[in-house]
Amino acid sequence: MKKISKIIFVMLAFLGIFKSTAQDWPDLQHFQKENASITAPLENENRVVFMGNSITIGWLHKRPGFFKNKPYINRGISGQTTPQMLIRFRQDVVALQPKVVVILAGTNDIAGNTGPSSLNMIADNIKGMAEIAKANGIKVILSSTLPAFKYPWKPDVKPAEKIMILNKMIKEYASKNNCIYLDYFSAMADERNGLPKKYAKDEVHPTEEGYAVMEPLVEKAIEEALKK
Repeated sequence: MKKISKIIFVMLAFLGIFKSTAQDWPDLQHFQKENASITAPLENENRVVFMGNSITIGWLHKRPGFFKNKPYINRGISGQTTPQMLIRFRQDVVALQPKVVVILAGTNDIAGNTGPSSLNMIADNIKGMAEIAKANGIKVILSSTLPAFKYPWKPDVKPAEKIMILNKMIKEYASKNNCIYLDYFSAMADERNGLPKKYAKDEVHPTEEGYAVMEPLVEKAIEEALKK
């Protein structure tokens, strides 16, 4: 009887956790306190928001010096897919009144983190974020999805070719819609169209050396966006 009670307790606890997560699927609560403490930008402040997933937030953790003493706000959440980012975009980007947003997304969608997604679905979500930003006077930088030959958490998925096709879609949209296309892929991909170990030990999440490659590329893109 005691064993059955324990099983029921564990099941109820799991359901409670699942319910709590499901109620905030896009994780809107993640940055609510931080957002509330951010004041309006100063008159000459070139505020930039970095929107993304673990690759974006990992940048802040591994290379904090890149963000220090700059008007850069990191809004990456580990594991997130583009529909989750699209839902929180107004709260975590628009409401912060940046001049520029850097969007880096798509790899978790290809991995299927929140269920199956076609490349068109992923591209549509990225376009949606770009269009919300532009409607609010925010310059848009659309980053290429970083190369990946395999995902450690989804070894059955073969992402390399899909990422290349998605990047082509993003680049074409950027070209036609006055957005800047930021090409990390060409600077980082190896002969497999994946990330080499020196840039990502798990072949997905950049090392400090990987971020060091990305930094001058994004700085150049931000400078270009501010001139538009």
